Amino acid sequence: MFRATVRADRLRFVEEPRTAVRFPGTGKRTSTSRSERTNVPGEVVAGKQYRDALIVYRLATRLTGQPEDGRDAEDGAGA
Repeated sequence: MFRATVRADRLRFVEEPRTAVRFPGTGKRTSTSRSERTNVPGEVVAGKQYRDALIVYRLATRLTGQPEDGRDAEDGAGA
């Protein structure tokens, strides 16, 4: 699992952020991501200042089937 934390006394976005999560490569997978925010709404407003901001972002993904090249999804070993 990946986790990132952002803390700021003051936070302001010059423009509304455009975000995307992509998992390049092949193979079936299950993925999840979420953010926990304090004093920052789910959709921020460009130019508005947010005080005492805290954002914790978590991301997890795992392969659920065999990769197309035949390697074992768990340890990367060949078939």
